[in-house]
Amino acid sequence: MLQKIAEFIHPGPDSKEELMETLAEAEDNQVIGAESRAMLEGVLRITDMTAGDVMVAAPRMDLINIDAPFDELLHLVIDTSHSRFPVYENDRENIIGILMAKDLLKLQRAPELNLRALLRPAVFVPESKKLNDLLREFKGNRNHLAIVIDEFGRTAGLITIEDVLEEIVGEIEDEFDDHATEGDIYALADKTYRVSGDTPIERVEESFAVDLKTRDGEEATEEFDTIGGLIAHEIGHVPKRGERCELAGLQFVVLHTKGGAVKWFKVSPATPLQASKA
Repeated sequence: MLQKIAEFIHPGPDSKEELMETLAEAEDNQVIGAESRAMLEGVLRITDMTAGDVMVAAPRMDLINIDAPFDELLHLVIDTSHSRFPVYENDRENIIGILMAKDLLKLQRAPELNLRALLRPAVFVPESKKLNDLLREFKGNRNHLAIVIDEFGRTAGLITIEDVLEEIVGEIEDEFDDHATEGDIYALADKTYRVSGDTPIERVEESFAVDLKTRDGEEATEEFDTIGGLIAHEIGHVPKRGERCELAGLQFVVLHTKGGAVKWFKVSPATPLQASKA
């Protein structure tokens, strides 16, 4: 396989853009598959991206107060489903360590334990940290979460190894969307659609020929810019993966959330349309 690729791209491309084009040609000529092309392009993309580009912003970080009671900690872990949590003392800016969710079992079995003793060291990286370098460090030190610091030393957000890997493999599914449209609404093979949470409501209305601003014949009083904001309002809380919401004849299923916001929905008719037969 590698030999076939090497022969195809000889002589080598002179720029990253040319290499991207070469990968597309390699897929067209069946030298590599769609999955391989998507992953290789992802690897190339992260060399130009920084921690600040993909981090979960500070206001959306799920943090634990070192002085919080056990029941509060347990509820936070269950509600968010994270495996790691930054822990702060007195002020959210004062992050003193990382708590592994599984370590709460130790606290439950031995309440006399001090939560502080369960903390693991926090890793801090600048916003300008290149993703390829960060991924290498994540793999080397096994710290799969880092706190991102801005140029003034303040907490800008957090980033996980999952965030970095998603930049490489997160769009593989899109490579199979034969009828994918431009932008953030993608047609899937099963006749449903994948819609990003930050898609403007007007774009969703135009794409699906629906009216999301009218409810029961009356104009909605609330105003939202994105479909993610509207669906979160309809659900009544921060949506979780797998939750569903029916609106304007469409069913929205939460596929992926990040930092308290919906990253992707799966959208289909609320009632499957069936052609009538005589």
